[in-house]
Amino acid sequence: MHAPVRVEPPRRARPPPMPATPEAPTPGRWLWTCRAGFEAQLYEELAWKKAAPRLLGPALIESDEVTGEAPAFARMGFKVSRVVGSPAEADAVLPRSPLWVQAWVPDTDAANARSGEALAWAESLAASRSQRGLVDPVNPWRAFEAGALLGQVCLVRAGQAAVGVVPAREALSLAAGGRARMKRTGEAPSRAAMKLDEALDWYGTAPGRGDVCVDLGSAPGGWTRRLVERGARVLSVDPAELAPDLRVHPKVKHVKQSAFDFAPEGPVDWLFCDMAWRPLEVAQLLGKWARRRWAAQAIANIKLPMKDKLPVLLRVRQTLEDAGWSRVRMRQLYHDRDEVTVSARRA
Repeated sequence: MHAPVRVEPPRRARPPPMPATPEAPTPGRWLWTCRAGFEAQLYEELAWKKAAPRLLGPALIESDEVTGEAPAFARMGFKVSRVVGSPAEADAVLPRSPLWVQAWVPDTDAANARSGEALAWAESLAASRSQRGLVDPVNPWRAFEAGALLGQVCLVRAGQAAVGVVPAREALSLAAGGRARMKRTGEAPSRAAMKLDEALDWYGTAPGRGDVCVDLGSAPGGWTRRLVERGARVLSVDPAELAPDLRVHPKVKHVKQSAFDFAPEGPVDWLFCDMAWRPLEVAQLLGKWARRRWAAQAIANIKLPMKDKLPVLLRVRQTLEDAGWSRVRMRQLYHDRDEVTVSARRA
């Protein structure tokens, strides 16, 4: 295995103390939300992009507009047009052109207690737009298909919301506030299946019938099950046992071997990896698959260290790109916890 890539990160940027109460964002700047507890990582990303971040409160940061890839720790972002105090004021700000309106609160314990307020704003806005004869998409997916806008109404605190829009095709997520909740099936052996569903939605395409996938570190089989449900054939690699039904599934071949020792007999369509392992070692493993041209595309979860999360991700990205992966993307998705989802294609 190649030696870890050494990358000198930009100068570290620490956020100021958390405001005692959430502060109102500044019209004309971008508002970002993240998973609660990861404000420091999002703040530092924005600082590295020289976007002059400002911590507004739990899970909320504002900044100047950023160029290039969106921050890995951001769930949703939009340019604030105005800060308002009622649904009627929000309605006056939103454009008449077709858009799907999303009203949401930041994903924190205190804000989630006001989720009913966000629902009331959304219902009021929908009723007002309908009464005015505006024909909007029936859901965010239709907005995406039509190239329409997503209206963003983020209730930063009780009775106060930041309002703006973002093109649906450019949004970080089509789910309100980036909360892409996936359904848990009774057969799924773990919550990992929901992580894969969200990752494939984010990636924009998924394995189909006849595709050959490798699932590294697969036991007990959450990702493997989702892949065969989509019609794929799966080489499920893990020394541990799979769930009983997967052991006899005709589209699953269980290889009882370490992911670091396994080599496919030939190139495969997809590489998947969700191992609770050190991030730089996983990155080197994924890099080996690119150098040897074993897979055309990859989706993996990278577990985050306790400290220096962003510098480590910088090294992970460089490791993947140096190995030959292209279009490397990183995002902490809704179902991710202390981890980040990575996607890549072979150059």
